[in-house]
Amino acid sequence: MTATPVNELAEQTPEPNGEGPRTKAITSNSPTKLAMTRFRKDRKSMVAAAIVVFYFIAGISGPILVALGVLDPYSTNQDLIGPDNLPVGDWWGISWSHPLGVEPGIGRDVLSRIWLGITFSLVVSISASIIAVVIGVVLGIVSGFSGGWVDSIVGRFTDLILAFPQTLLLLAGSSIGLAVLTETLHVPDGAISQGLFVILVLGFFGWTGTCRLIRGQVLSLREREFVDAARLFGASKRRIWFKELLPNLWAPVLVTFTLYMPAFISAEAALAYLGVSVRPPTPTLGNILHDAITYATGDFLYFFAPAFLIAIIVVSFNLLGDGLRDALDPKGDR
Repeated sequence: MTATPVNELAEQTPEPNGEGPRTKAITSNSPTKLAMTRFRKDRKSMVAAAIVVFYFIAGISGPILVALGVLDPYSTNQDLIGPDNLPVGDWWGISWSHPLGVEPGIGRDVLSRIWLGITFSLVVSISASIIAVVIGVVLGIVSGFSGGWVDSIVGRFTDLILAFPQTLLLLAGSSIGLAVLTETLHVPDGAISQGLFVILVLGFFGWTGTCRLIRGQVLSLREREFVDAARLFGASKRRIWFKELLPNLWAPVLVTFTLYMPAFISAEAALAYLGVSVRPPTPTLGNILHDAITYATGDFLYFFAPAFLIAIIVVSFNLLGDGLRDALDPKGDR
C-alpha cells in the first residue's frame, strides 16, 4: 500500500441532496505563498509597501514629467519673491500653479524640485544599496564557507572598514575623488560625478553588516545535506557558493536591502548638509533640505515638506523591512 501525496489528499463532505460524499482537493502552499499570506495580514507593512511603491513611481516619473513640461524645477519666478527674499502672500506663494509654493530667494517651484529630487535620491540609494549588498553577500559567502585563513582575513578587513571614519573620508577626499572621476575616468563633471562619488563611498563602506549576517547564515548552511551532496558530485566551490548557498539566502538579502535604502537616503541628506553630495541647481531631497534651513522660520513649508517626506520614506522602508523579516521567518513570534 502506497502513501498518498500531501497535495493529492482529499476532504470528503456530504452532498446536501444525499447523493453521496463530495471530494474537495487540498492543495499545498509553497513557502513563498505562505510568506506573502503572512505579509498581507500585517496592515502596517502593507501601508508601508504602498508608500514605497509610490516613492518608486514618483522617482521614475520625475524626469519624464520634466521632459514633458509638466514639472519645471529650474525656472525662476522673481515676480513671486518679495523684498525680504520670501514668497509673496500669506501662504508662502501657494497657488494652483505652485501647490507647495516657490523657493525663497529664487522663486523656483518647490513641488517640481522635490519631485525631481526624489529621482536623484532614489538613484543614489538604490545604487549604493546594490553595491553594498553585492559586496557583503559575496564576501560573506566566501568567508563563511571557506573558513580558516580566508575567514580570518575577511573578518579583520571588515573590522578595519567598520573602524574607518566614512564622513571624514567624504569630506577630506571629495576633491580628490571628484578629480579622479572627471579627469582619469572622464566622468562628466557636475551632478553625475558628485552623485557617483557619493554612491561609491556609501556602497564600498556600507557592506559590513551584510557580510557578517550572510557569514553567520552560511556557517549553518554549509553543514546541510545538500551541500555535502554537491561536494560528492564534484561541484566546484563557485557552483556551491552561487548555485547551492545563494538561493537559500534570498530572504535575509531582501530584508537587508530594504533596510539599506532608508539608511542611504538619510546619509545622502546628511552629506548634502555637509556640502559633499549633489549640489544645486540639481535637486535632491538632501540639498533642498539644506537650503531650506536658512528659511525655516520665514518659510516653514519649504523646510517642512522635504523633511516630512524624508521621514515618511525612511519610516516606510523600515516598516517594510520589519514586515518582510517577520513574513519570511516562520519561526518568528507574530
